[in-house]
Amino acid sequence: MPPITALTPETAPEPHWPEQPTAAPGAPNVVIVLTDDVGYGATSTFGGVVPTPTVDALAERGLRYTRFHTTAMCSPTRAALLTGRNHHKVAFGRITETAMAYDGYTSVLPDDAVTLARVLKDAGYATAQIGKHHNTPDWEASPTGPFDRWPTGLGFEHWYGYHGGGCNNWAPGLYRGITPVEPPADDPTYHLEADLADEAIRWVRRQKSGAPDKPFFLYYATAAGHAPHHAPQEWIERFRGQYDHGWDAVREEVLARQIELGIAPAGTRLTERPEEIPAWASLSEDERRLYARQMEVFAASVAYSDAQIGRFLDSLRELGELDNTIVVFIQGDNGASSEGGPHGALNEGLFMNGMADSVERMLDHIDELGGPEHYNHYSIGWAHAMDTPFQWFKQVASHFGGTRNGMVLSWPAGIGDHAQLRDQFHHVVDVAPTILDLVGVAQPHAVDGVTQQPVDGVSMRYSFADAAAPSLRATQYFELHGNRAIYHDGWVAACGPLELPWAWTLPPPEPDAAAWQLFHIDEDFSQAVDLAAAHPERLRTMQDLFLVEAAVNGVLPLLAGTARRSGPPAPSAVAGRSHFVYYDGTTRIPPAAAPDVANRSFTITADVDVPEGASGFLVGHGGHAGGHALYLVDGRLTYHYNLLNTERATVTAEPPIAPGRRRLQVRFDADGAGFGVGGTVSLSVDGAVVAGERLDRTVPWRMSYIEGLNIGRDTGTPISPDYRVPFVWPGTLHQVEVELR
Repeated sequence: MPPITALTPETAPEPHWPEQPTAAPGAPNVVIVLTDDVGYGATSTFGGVVPTPTVDALAERGLRYTRFHTTAMCSPTRAALLTGRNHHKVAFGRITETAMAYDGYTSVLPDDAVTLARVLKDAGYATAQIGKHHNTPDWEASPTGPFDRWPTGLGFEHWYGYHGGGCNNWAPGLYRGITPVEPPADDPTYHLEADLADEAIRWVRRQKSGAPDKPFFLYYATAAGHAPHHAPQEWIERFRGQYDHGWDAVREEVLARQIELGIAPAGTRLTERPEEIPAWASLSEDERRLYARQMEVFAASVAYSDAQIGRFLDSLRELGELDNTIVVFIQGDNGASSEGGPHGALNEGLFMNGMADSVERMLDHIDELGGPEHYNHYSIGWAHAMDTPFQWFKQVASHFGGTRNGMVLSWPAGIGDHAQLRDQFHHVVDVAPTILDLVGVAQPHAVDGVTQQPVDGVSMRYSFADAAAPSLRATQYFELHGNRAIYHDGWVAACGPLELPWAWTLPPPEPDAAAWQLFHIDEDFSQAVDLAAAHPERLRTMQDLFLVEAAVNGVLPLLAGTARRSGPPAPSAVAGRSHFVYYDGTTRIPPAAAPDVANRSFTITADVDVPEGASGFLVGHGGHAGGHALYLVDGRLTYHYNLLNTERATVTAEPPIAPGRRRLQVRFDADGAGFGVGGTVSLSVDGAVVAGERLDRTVPWRMSYIEGLNIGRDTGTPISPDYRVPFVWPGTLHQVEVELR
C-alpha cells in the first residue's frame, strides 16, 4: 500500500470559500403591497370614494392595470400570488379554515411550487414578509408548529405579522419569526397599520446598513380593509357626513369618475343592485345613520393604512432606493366583503357563527365603531358599492365584483411610461413571473431536488411600452365554493352565486343551483348584459372549456357551498382527544389547536397555589369579542362566559378562597345535542360546589377565531370586564386539565 502523502498549502488545491448567492449588480428591489377586502371601486386610484394619495402618487410614477384579477378570497389569492400557479394547483381552493382532503383543497402548499420569496432568496435577495399570512394550514398555526409552512419556512428570512383571516388592529396576536409578540398593553395610540409600517422601515434600513448593494424583496400585507374595521378616532372624524347620500348615489358617482379617468370605457353600464340589498331611499333614518357611520369607519381604516404605507415608501425615497424599486400594489385580495350581512355587525365573529346583529343594538354603540370595543363590519350595501361597477362581492368568483381588483405597477428606473392605463386581461398568477422577468432570475427547474410545477402566470412586461399590445392571457378560470367562471378571448361564462356569503347553508347548495350567464366583456366592461340566451352555442363551448381547465388545475370534484365538509377530517393535534393537560405560560394556542368546547359538556380544573386574596388568570379562550375564562378576583373564584360580546354571564363564588394548594374547577353540563345549546355552570373548590348558574345559550361554532387559549396569563384583549390585560396568575400554577364530556 503506497504511503499517504499529506497535503500542504503548496500542494493543496487553490483555497476557496463556498459560493454565496449574489444578485446581479444594480438589481432592483421588489415590494409587493397587498391590501385586504378592498373592492375595485373603493379607492380614489380607481375612481372610488376613499382617498388613497399614496397609491395615487404611485400610479403617477407607474401604470394602472384596469383588468387585473384575483381569486375571490384571501388564502387562494395569496397562494397564487406567491407561487405564480393557479390556486387549486397549490392546494388552496379554499381558505385554510375550511380546507378539505382533496388535492386542490388541503391548504398544504406543495414542495413542487416554491414561493417567489424562496426563488429570490436563492438568487441573492434579502427577503421579508410584513403583515398577514393566511397560508399556514389551520392545524399548523400554533406556537408548536410545525413551521415549514410559516413564512420563515417558505423563503422569507424575516416575518413580522399574524396568522389567519383578520385580527384586532388595537391588540393583534403577532409573531416575529416563530416567536409570539404582544403589542404594548399600555399604549392607547397603538395601531397595527402603523406598527407594520414601522417594522418595514426598520427592516429595510437594517438591510441597507449591513449590505447596501444587496437588493431586497418585501411582501407587505395589510390588515385593512378586512373586518374588523379599526381606525384612530381622528381619522374616522375626517369622513363624517361624506357618505350620508348612501350607496346607490355612491355607485353612480364612482362609475362616472371611473369613466372620466378612463378606468372604465365610455358607455359602461352600472349593474343592477341585487334584490337582497335595499335601496338607500327605502331605509329608515336610523338605518341610514348607522350605515353611513359604518362606511365612514371603513374609509378611515383604508385611508389610514394608505398613509402608513406612504411613510414606508417615503423612507425608501430617503434612502435613495425608491426609483430602483419595483412596487406592485394590489388594492385588495378579492372584492369587498359582504360578510357583515344586511345590517353590518359589531362583531364579525357573529357571521362566523351564523348569527346576526340588530340595528338597534348597533345604534347603541354607534360612536364606538372603529375603536377597541368592537370587531365591526359594514353592511352589504357598502360592499356592493365598493365593487362598482360590477355585480356581487368577495366569495363570488363567478363575477368581477368578487375577482377584479385595482393594481398599480411602478418602477421609475425601468419603466418609461408613467401615469398611464393598461387594460390587458391579467391575473394574480402573473405577478411572480413578471417580477422574475424584470429582475433577470429564471424560474428554477428544481429546488432541493424537487422538480417544480410549471408556472401558470405570464410576464406582463410586454404591456409596459405598448398600451395596445394584445393580452398574453387568453384564458383564465375562476372557482370558489362552487361559484365559477371562465374567461376566454374577451368572453366570460359565469355561474353563481350559489349561496350568499353572509347566509351559508347546511346542507350546502347544489353546483347547478344558479344559472350560467354569458358576457362579452370586450364590449361590456361591467358584465351588465347577459347574452346566454342569444349565444347558446358559445355558452356551451365556454362551459366545456371550464371543465377542461377545472380538470387540469385540480378543481374537481366541484365542492359547492361555504360550509361543506367532505372526506376525512383535517389533521389535528386535538381531534379525538377528550383530555388535555396544560402548564403555566402556555399562551396563544389557536382555535384549531385548542380543545373545542362548543356544543358539549366540559370540565376545566386548575391545580394551583392560592395566595391570600389573590387576583389572577387561570385559563381562558378568546378575548373581548367572545370567549370564556376562569380566574380569581380578590380571592373569589369567577367564571365568565362572553357570547360574542352580545350576552355575558358571570358566576362568582363566595366567600374568598382560603390560601393554600387548591383544585379549582368549572363544570358545564350542556342541555343536550345541538348548536349553541344552553346548560348549567357550576364552580367547585377541592371538590365542593360553591356556585352555579344557568346559561341559556352558548356559541354555536367557534368561541373565538382570532384569540386563542391562554394558561396563567391573559393577553391581547380581556375576555371579561373584571380585569385588564395582561392579567397574570400571581402564585404557582401547577397545571390545568380540560376534560371534554
